Amino acid sequence: MSSLFSMTRTFKPKKVAEGTKQYQLRRYAEQTLGSGNLRSAVALPEGEDANEWIAVHVVDFFNHVNMLYGTITEFCNPQKCPTMNAGAKYEFLWEDGEHYRKPTALSAPLYVENLMTWIQNQLDDEKLFPQKIGVPFPRNYSSACRTILRRLFRVYAHIYYEHFDQICALGIEAHLNTNYRHFYLFVTEFNLVDKRDMAPLEEFNRAIDQEYK
Repeated sequence: MSSLFSMTRTFKPKKVAEGTKQYQLRRYAEQTLGSGNLRSAVALPEGEDANEWIAVHVVDFFNHVNMLYGTITEFCNPQKCPTMNAGAKYEFLWEDGEHYRKPTALSAPLYVENLMTWIQNQLDDEKLFPQKIGVPFPRNYSSACRTILRRLFRVYAHIYYEHFDQICALGIEAHLNTNYRHFYLFVTEFNLVDKRDMAPLEEFNRAIDQEYK
């Protein structure tokens, strides 16, 4: 596996193929996001398929989290972040059923590297994320999306707890906050991540709920 430094420097965002339904939905999502109303932006467009809508957002959140984490990789190393955590109370273990068959404690950068590689492989699997119109989504699609999004949340949580000062120093805290609000509103709109799995950011989540009542 390549080093995290090289991975983040050579990372290419996962693109949705032009001409597909997901491409059209992505364009629609970009337009509604531009309106500034995140609550309405996450709602399923009338007459559209929820699985397609979720697929578009899974890809987008993967891209955003990867790029956000890429901004702080020089501060997130095995010495400074020996565990994948969100403060002292929460530690996240890695398991993929292949290289790590049991939940395993990893340094934060190694956890994120494994996570991003694992997600990329799933997004590239057209049996799981079909690209062609008319090809049905598999039975395990919903559970796969839930797992991806739950694990992406852990990267947000790690950034907020361990690297928010660096995010502020880089001047991108507003971007992080807006992106996380979008993520939180989307996963709660479609019940994709349990509230208990987002407990590390519970206070922020309550504030978002109040803001977007």
